[in-house]
Amino acid sequence: MYLNTLQPAPGSKSVSKCLGRGIGSGLGKTSGRGHKGDHARTGGYHKLGFEGGQTPLQRRLPKFGFKPPSRRVSAVRVLGIVVVNKLTAEVIDLQVLKDARLVSATVKKVKLIVTGELKKAVCVKGLQLSKGARALIEAVGGSIEK
Repeated sequence: MYLNTLQPAPGSKSVSKCLGRGIGSGLGKTSGRGHKGDHARTGGYHKLGFEGGQTPLQRRLPKFGFKPPSRRVSAVRVLGIVVVNKLTAEVIDLQVLKDARLVSATVKKVKLIVTGELKKAVCVKGLQLSKGARALIEAVGGSIEK
């Protein structure tokens, strides 16, 4: 292989149209731009988002504010009690759930609700519980701390 033999793949490059080179070329006179109008002019044509004089979409929609990352906090994340079965820790708290990647790092509160069965006795610390989840944890012999 030599540098002088390299060429692009067949069909990858198209020959550009030769515009404004007389009547016989088929693209003389107006050079395929038609007669008059914005399209025919150099530098002419409407700007991006222009809707023919109608108030454009970006001006019709209301503006909304900005929240810095420090304030982007989801309220209460709801989890089913069955996720506790997957965890190996004896004391289940928010940090254990974050370490197991069951909730994102920005979550501040987690509420456990009843979905399925609880198979082991655990100590739940610092999480919100539904009445059913509280009853289920106590029924299996687990404990609840504030």
